[in-house]
Amino acid sequence: MTDIMSREIHLVSRPNGMPTAANFAIAQTEIKPLQDGQVLVRNRYISVDPYMRGRMNESKSYVPSFELGKVLQGGAVGEVIESRAPEFKPGDAVTSNFGWREYFTAAPKELHPVSSEIQPLSVYLGAIGMTGMTAWAGLNLVDVKAGDVIFISGAAGAVGSVAGQLAKLRGCQVIGSAGSAEKVKFLLEECGFDRAFNYNSGPVLEQLNQAAPDGIDVYFDNVGGETLQAALSALRVHGRIIACGSISGYNKPQPGPNNLFNMIGKMVVKLD
Repeated sequence: MTDIMSREIHLVSRPNGMPTAANFAIAQTEIKPLQDGQVLVRNRYISVDPYMRGRMNESKSYVPSFELGKVLQGGAVGEVIESRAPEFKPGDAVTSNFGWREYFTAAPKELHPVSSEIQPLSVYLGAIGMTGMTAWAGLNLVDVKAGDVIFISGAAGAVGSVAGQLAKLRGCQVIGSAGSAEKVKFLLEECGFDRAFNYNSGPVLEQLNQAAPDGIDVYFDNVGGETLQAALSALRVHGRIIACGSISGYNKPQPGPNNLFNMIGKMVVKLD
């Protein structure tokens, strides 16, 4: 193998509010020659996910913080360029967590084979990747079933759009909120949502009440904030909430909903 210089994106400072280009730097690193049992991979697709914002902070969470001066980790799909391991050969497609870099070497156990003959490679970071699994698991956690009215925030995103389509397959009425007219059109025309609205067009609670005048059974929360507060008001008795994310407060923390008493008054539960 000839010497290869790989470009990487490093976190060089922790964002205060909205991340900016100054928080990152492009670095170059030399890829060392392969050792026995190693595989050289060139990334083709890299996933940028909301949870990564939390990892830019120095705080304890379910995933460790990104280290300053180090490459950002995350889901990626790549192509095997060279292999000194019997598990892979050049040309194989693999997923990994080796994130924001062009090239890397890894042990076979750190890679997972995928195939473009089954789905386009980028889909392994979406509908049949982590985000798709998140949508599927969330619906299962609260036993979403036929006849439920489900409201999904951040519905045009990677998780929300899949959650809505899966809910439709289960026989639910699906309502989504998104941040533009184009995204609302996408939800209605391509994802098959029953109703959708632009949260920038007016108060969320008013629009949600118009979309679901008799209330909702399930709220799939991707954004928190005002939308969570609206959903708590719209929930029916024994409603269920899937707490997936709160992206509205990731860059600027917000006060919690002022109507949390609904958690008790409406007996919000998670069904086993």
